[in-house]
Amino acid sequence: MQVRSCFMITFTCSVFKKKKKKSILFWEMCCDLKRRFLLLYATQKGQAKAIAEEIWQQAGAHGLEADIHCISEMDKYNLETEKDPVVIVISTTGTGDPPDTARKFVKRIQDTTLPPDYFAHLQYGLLGLGDSEYMFFCNGGKTVDRRLQELGAQHFYDTGLADDCVGLELVVDPWIDGLWLALKEAFVLQKEKEGMNGVVDADSSSHSAAPHIVHELNLSSEVQNLKLEDEGVKSSDILSQKLIDINLVASARDSEPSLIHSVPPVSQSALNIPALPAEYIEVQFQDTHGENPHLSSLISEGTAFEVPVTKAVQLTREDAIKTTLLLELDIADTVFDYQPGDAFCVICPNNVDEVEELLQILGLSEKAESFICLKVKQGTKKKGASYPQHIPERSTLKFILTWCLEIRAIPKKAFLRALVEYTSDAGEKRRLQELCSRQGASDYTRFIRDSNVCLLDLLHAFPSCKPSINLLIEHLPKLQARSYSASSSNLYQPGKLWFVFNVVEFPACPARPVSRKGVCTGWLAELVAPLLHCNKNTLDTKGGSSSTEKISIFARPNNTFHLPADPSVPLMMVGPGTGISPFIGFLQHRQKLREEHTDWEFGETWLFFGCRHQDRDYLFKDELRCFLENGTLTHLKVCFSRDSSTAEVTQPKYVQDVIRLYAKDVTRVLLQERGYFYICGDKKHMADGVNDAVVDILSMEMETDKLEAMKTLVMLREAKRYLQDVWS
Repeated sequence: MQVRSCFMITFTCSVFKKKKKKSILFWEMCCDLKRRFLLLYATQKGQAKAIAEEIWQQAGAHGLEADIHCISEMDKYNLETEKDPVVIVISTTGTGDPPDTARKFVKRIQDTTLPPDYFAHLQYGLLGLGDSEYMFFCNGGKTVDRRLQELGAQHFYDTGLADDCVGLELVVDPWIDGLWLALKEAFVLQKEKEGMNGVVDADSSSHSAAPHIVHELNLSSEVQNLKLEDEGVKSSDILSQKLIDINLVASARDSEPSLIHSVPPVSQSALNIPALPAEYIEVQFQDTHGENPHLSSLISEGTAFEVPVTKAVQLTREDAIKTTLLLELDIADTVFDYQPGDAFCVICPNNVDEVEELLQILGLSEKAESFICLKVKQGTKKKGASYPQHIPERSTLKFILTWCLEIRAIPKKAFLRALVEYTSDAGEKRRLQELCSRQGASDYTRFIRDSNVCLLDLLHAFPSCKPSINLLIEHLPKLQARSYSASSSNLYQPGKLWFVFNVVEFPACPARPVSRKGVCTGWLAELVAPLLHCNKNTLDTKGGSSSTEKISIFARPNNTFHLPADPSVPLMMVGPGTGISPFIGFLQHRQKLREEHTDWEFGETWLFFGCRHQDRDYLFKDELRCFLENGTLTHLKVCFSRDSSTAEVTQPKYVQDVIRLYAKDVTRVLLQERGYFYICGDKKHMADGVNDAVVDILSMEMETDKLEAMKTLVMLREAKRYLQDVWS
């Protein structure tokens, strides 16, 4: 039964009463029912969905009701007729693309026949998620935001752009905090426009004349110490604790914070913690036996192929800082096809020892091989609760923990909040509350996010925490396949696929006292260890060893990072370290074309390569020399950042420095000969520097300012002649 709220109106003589208070008063008077807003999310890996669900959970405490849908479910909402405010949470994937779930939506709104007032009735707020390590930061959200504006939609709340490079929560938390007042004011304006009669202040007409309320939020990537002040927040949302008799009280010698220990002011603060996520999965163990599903059933992006590893070569010396491996796969008996520049994905498992350790801590070792049945809990309060698509309907617990869940994932704050309820020790409970609270934001960033702490680390640090298996299934994300660039040409060596990678190392740190290798690269290195001895330091394409080891892969074509269709077009390639990987495929392909088409004209090819030491990690040194000798590679420019030089003139250390030495050639290739420029490798420490160097070169050679040079570079990108394949 809906009970109407009662209100007492008081009068004041103050002429300085804030309009915000007036809006809230009007809101309270006209809202005897919960007001609805439409909440859409577009997610690639689940982050946008999790944030949207957090908004949905908080809405009720503010007297609001969120109608939440994935943006792909266009049969469940209609923006063309939507009258209520719309909130959109959208991530970015690939090289600035909207997530797969938003592709149809973006295609629809980008219809050029739509009139400029198509969404004139729409008021919305948008939260974009991205990573500033990549060039097109938050471009998925920016694309939707820009197009909605072009079609006449109005902001009722400023757009927020959250950066996963420094922590999404630094923008997400304050953006959500400010959302509730913005929504309430939007409803006030909506009521006024509808001509609703009510007790409104004499200057309320100024509200209706305003197109939207501007909220000045500092949505930068800085730690913000915000206090929740909305009147609609229930007192139960604010956790107030006095520091009494808990084992996290700072002693004289414990003056530094850590993962398990806090210091003032955090240790003495009342905490604002997230709402407890509703549990929605029920797990039942079964006595039946059988086989686990094939790995191909775990992907939805295409066809998976199980292929043997026929060669493994360590490309670096034992004393190199990083270990670089090349693997050769036999794809001859499959229909797997690729072009040089394409990427493909490897389906990889979690570390077997970590899975066993997790089972032991959870007390489930004896049930590891038991098949389990999952179903959605009856009566769950989770909106739109559904069976997790990445979990097979029939599989063992060990299979799920090994192949389906990312047990190395950095726990989100919602997960920490849920773990609190499974922790018995008062001190440990308090510390977990601090780490997921607003007051503990910097501790979360320092001791969890930046330290790459995972669930296993938390369970060791907080031994009284014993979560249920259903909680892990609810909060651990899908174990993602890992993407690698093809390092070969199917034309040059048919039926073979090469790829190159560094074995990722995570050294121990105070918050995580054990060192680890990357999930996929560590698994691959261990898998091919027997082959490394057989093939060490030889890349003979006709060689190979018989191997029983197989891995599952599926294609992930790159639509742009390919050789020019016209072989006479010149190209420049920048690929230090393992960034050289796709360019080996480019050069193999170009060499084969030269052999088969002696009458064709081929443009010049440049390669800028760099590494630390010439004698330790100069990848493909012999192969590059051969490409030079046979004319496939026209210019090879190399640099070594850690080698000492005896030359009188200081030698350039990095590829961006080498590029500056060939400014006239860069300008000639790009502007006069309409050539292509490719960059592959680390974004933050290399690609950004190369971009800056090219802008400086264009500015100098064109005799113009940097702004014009940057515009030229943008035009080259839009023409798909300045291409990047970078990672953070």
